[in-house]
Amino acid sequence: MPYIPHTDEDIREMLNVIGVGSIDDLFADIQPEMRPQSFNLPKGMSECEVDSYFHSLAAKNKQDLISFLGAGYYDHYIPKAVDALSSRGEFLTSYTPYQPEVSQGTLQSIFEYQTAISRLFEMDCCNASVFDAGNALFEAGMMAARHTKHDTWVVDEAINPLWRKMLDTYSAELDITIVTVPHKDGISDKEALKAAINDDCAAVMVQNPNFFGAIDDFTELFEHAKAHKALGVLSVYPVMQSILKTPGEMGADIAIAEGQSLGLPLSFGGAYLGIITCTKALIRQIPGRIIGQTQDIDGKIGYVLTLQAREQHIRRAKATSNICSNQGLCALRSIIHMALLGPEGLRRTAENGMITARYAVEKLTAISGVKLLNDAPYGNEFALVLPKDAHEIASQMAENGIIPGFPVGQYYQNMDNILLVACTEKTTESHVDELASILGGLL
Repeated sequence: MPYIPHTDEDIREMLNVIGVGSIDDLFADIQPEMRPQSFNLPKGMSECEVDSYFHSLAAKNKQDLISFLGAGYYDHYIPKAVDALSSRGEFLTSYTPYQPEVSQGTLQSIFEYQTAISRLFEMDCCNASVFDAGNALFEAGMMAARHTKHDTWVVDEAINPLWRKMLDTYSAELDITIVTVPHKDGISDKEALKAAINDDCAAVMVQNPNFFGAIDDFTELFEHAKAHKALGVLSVYPVMQSILKTPGEMGADIAIAEGQSLGLPLSFGGAYLGIITCTKALIRQIPGRIIGQTQDIDGKIGYVLTLQAREQHIRRAKATSNICSNQGLCALRSIIHMALLGPEGLRRTAENGMITARYAVEKLTAISGVKLLNDAPYGNEFALVLPKDAHEIASQMAENGIIPGFPVGQYYQNMDNILLVACTEKTTESHVDELASILGGLL
């Protein structure tokens, strides 16, 4: 017997109200070959059989690959305490802390997260949070558009292309003009970025290190933007902020990041943790919510939701965004991770990846025909020019148990032979030696 309670007459009445002839017409935009071909499901299984079946499927995944993938998402070591603490029931099952009097633990953990991120980026304010870096980049652009009343975003092509695609998608139906400034051999063209900024510009968006791993200083660019009353938006890699010049030092108005590198495992692409920070002048434009610290009538410290900008709260139709999940559990994992490592641990994490990256550059560029894309400073990630198609090489190397990096040709024209290679504290010299040996053999 069907589980849908509506009669044929009920269904006809509903279809008539919305002006549709049949239920099939509701799915007209889905090509016939993409629709379910049958609902003849297999017979049910016992719990034991289902468990065995999925274990056999999981066993087909390659678990022992050596990976040099980066491109915005990094395989960092996560201390066991992060899993142990964040999986406790009182954390795992908590959601939005609407009632502060019974949500002090959740509110405090988010407050501590906001504080740690603000200190790491040297920015005034941080929210908690949005879905991922691409979502954060879009929200930063909308913050700038609301604040400046302008509708043009100047975007560096060296920003992660995945996040730029999200920027295009989210803004497709809005009165926003995106001006993309081409990179120069993987280096941000700061003079061209300056030239693209005019009095209609709401924000200039750049990344450090950029998608190709190049490190830069955008202080002058942001000063130039301010002269045109535009905002400076900087996308960063959180771990590298422990040693690089921070967004606050550069004079950024808004800094965003992908928080995956702070205690979140690589999980089939996310969504992870979109970080947004800003200056105090922009705090009323930031999406999501801010947790504030206060005192009760007895003088005891208490935590509350404040400046709630979601449509579910008082702002309603005037909300800054309706895409701003609390991300409480992801934020919790990040603050536990940062607290365990501390400033020195974060620096060591960044430096270890950088040291191994330099060993990798030395070994890989010793191979005939392999060279660096440019001579810019780099952190733990760098772009190589190969004498052959990078995607073909990556496919061949995967068969040998190594993911050598990210072929950038699928996102950038005329760069089919460019391979983006990342090292973390989990990458060893023996991993690099194996990569160099197999790559040299294939070339």
